[in-house]
Amino acid sequence: KIGWVARKLEDLVPEARIGIGHGQMPEEALEAVMLDFTRGKIDVLVCTTIIESGLDLPNVNTLIIEDADKLGLTQLYQLRGRVGRGANRAYAYFLYEKGKQLTDTARKRLKTIYEATELGSGFRIAMKDLEIRGAGNLLGPEQSGNMGAVGFDLYCRMLSDAVEEMKVMGEKPSKPKPISTNVDLPLPVIIPDEYVTDMSTRLNLYMRVAKLESVEEVDELAVELEDRFGRLPEELKDLLYMVRVKLLGSALGVQEISTLEGQVVIKVGPDTKVDRELLQAFYGNKLRIGPTQIRIDMTKVGNKWQQMLVEVLGRLEKL
Repeated sequence: KIGWVARKLEDLVPEARIGIGHGQMPEEALEAVMLDFTRGKIDVLVCTTIIESGLDLPNVNTLIIEDADKLGLTQLYQLRGRVGRGANRAYAYFLYEKGKQLTDTARKRLKTIYEATELGSGFRIAMKDLEIRGAGNLLGPEQSGNMGAVGFDLYCRMLSDAVEEMKVMGEKPSKPKPISTNVDLPLPVIIPDEYVTDMSTRLNLYMRVAKLESVEEVDELAVELEDRFGRLPEELKDLLYMVRVKLLGSALGVQEISTLEGQVVIKVGPDTKVDRELLQAFYGNKLRIGPTQIRIDMTKVGNKWQQMLVEVLGRLEKL
């Protein structure tokens, strides 16, 4: 395809000197093309993403990327950085197929690269990339998860905890490390772009959410957000709900709260007291209680399962 594009450009602009560069070329040939381009012997370089890093091209003033919706956010940022490195005003065009229905992720990437134009926007790009893609396995047993949106700050805290553990290795801890409940529920937990339009503000809010340490703090933040930005959207309510559930579970020594085959599964730890008779009396067949698990039947509870989950956690005690 790259050869076809070069020939098409030759037909459109016959006076332009056009070169081709890609990773499958012999090293010597690729080096010769790049040297000719930097020295001005070539006017237009048709190439792959091989140019995204390690090249200083101060004389280049225009970049055109085809099928930009197929590239990652960091990759787009690196490619855009190939132009505008000198005194000349530079232009970058990110193109995609006419009439193509972009995915939500692709649209967010292109919007982010369009908005991040100020000096020092690399950190914001990296944070937004993490927000879009999620932090993956760092936050749970799966490769992707609902809490991925607040992954960066949690990862930093996890890393800090690991460093502290290494410092005191061999020493007997003064008190047992508190359990952090892993929560994985089918809820869209994000702060919508339409609710908080400024990306920096949105990322700061994600960090604040990750640092919440009590249910009272969750409620206070909800009041603050409604006062600053208006009525909370459902996605944000779900995000705060997930944090509330995590805090409740952690305080009770619950190991994990997740869903499986239409049931909410609460995996209790050895330090969690479960009053089987009391729970069964309250909820009957909506609840199944085993030696290490409590299961809420979502088919029998319907859309009230979130409320019931909080109620059940409220009726557990820590030994």
